[in-house]
Amino acid sequence: MGILITCAIICIFRKKRNSSILRTVCCRKVTKSDQDIEAFIRNYGSLAPKRYSFPNVKKITNSFKDELGQGGYGRVYKGKLSDGRLVAVKLLNTSKGNGQEFINEVASISRTSHVNVITLLGFCLEGSKRALIYEFMPNGSLEKFVYNGNTSKPSGQHLGWDKMYEIVVGIAKGLEYLHRGCSTRILHFDIKPQNILLDEDFVPKISDFGLAKLCLKKESIVSMLEARGTIGYIAPEVFNRNFGEVSHKSDVYSYGMMIMELVGCKNYRDSGIDHSSEIYFPHWIYKHVEHGRELKLPGVVTSEESEIVKKMIIVGLWCMQTRPSNRPPMNRVIEMLQESNEALQIPPMPFLASPPRAPITSSSTISTS
Repeated sequence: MGILITCAIICIFRKKRNSSILRTVCCRKVTKSDQDIEAFIRNYGSLAPKRYSFPNVKKITNSFKDELGQGGYGRVYKGKLSDGRLVAVKLLNTSKGNGQEFINEVASISRTSHVNVITLLGFCLEGSKRALIYEFMPNGSLEKFVYNGNTSKPSGQHLGWDKMYEIVVGIAKGLEYLHRGCSTRILHFDIKPQNILLDEDFVPKISDFGLAKLCLKKESIVSMLEARGTIGYIAPEVFNRNFGEVSHKSDVYSYGMMIMELVGCKNYRDSGIDHSSEIYFPHWIYKHVEHGRELKLPGVVTSEESEIVKKMIIVGLWCMQTRPSNRPPMNRVIEMLQESNEALQIPPMPFLASPPRAPITSSSTISTS
């Protein structure tokens, strides 16, 4: 009799325990963020990329074995689809934001189809677990080819200036497509070397649309409550509307700053510059270009290389104009990059100094809405 009573107690306890576990799993609090994202996916219908379950994502990445890198919004892992294609899987941090960066990525990239914009192959949305699946870029980000102040590893050393020029043109074409080629204009707001990925042929792909904003083509101005982007690349008007309105020209400014970094100007100064003075980039570089002085940048050897770098710098200075209205649109940037140096006019001098470039390891991305 005692044995029967003991068994009955154990059965009741297990039933209650299992019921409690089931209730916990099934009644997980559904947040407004979850509802917003699910509603967004439903509204997209057939336009949404393929949806994967989290166990599927785990299988694709071999239990997240091969980490490619990490950023402000999460970690990126290498994976392989069932058809053998290599992919990069971005696993988003659940503690970051309210899911807006997830919506931004899916909304932006799923609207695009361009050789210089990364392809989103799928996504995962399973409770708090969110992941984005992209085509794999074997040569990583453009950031590793940027001159970093170490004269033994100058900019363009691994690629050559012809290839670096092709990359700059490709990025310009990708941005021009986002601004003018899509049914909805896409403003990226975080153009920098770390967000440019390179395929096996070093074709550049614009990636990381977590801070992007979408607007109608006829709308040239966008409203923003707070600044967004990465310090050192953010246009002046994003911080202060006294400089002008926020628009696609804000991406143009970031593109100009990126060009300067690619040619080594953001991290290098001629030894003749007085480092104790307030003559900071881009003022010193502008003076050299304006007066036709030799820049003496590391890695520039031949006269042909010097001409390529000079063209990139002139275009970069045009893109970095303080007033948005003085910056060229990206279609004009492409034209300038394809013109001869003799045809290029020297732009007015930007009157704002460059903010100090934050270390890559620090959290330097402003990710507000």
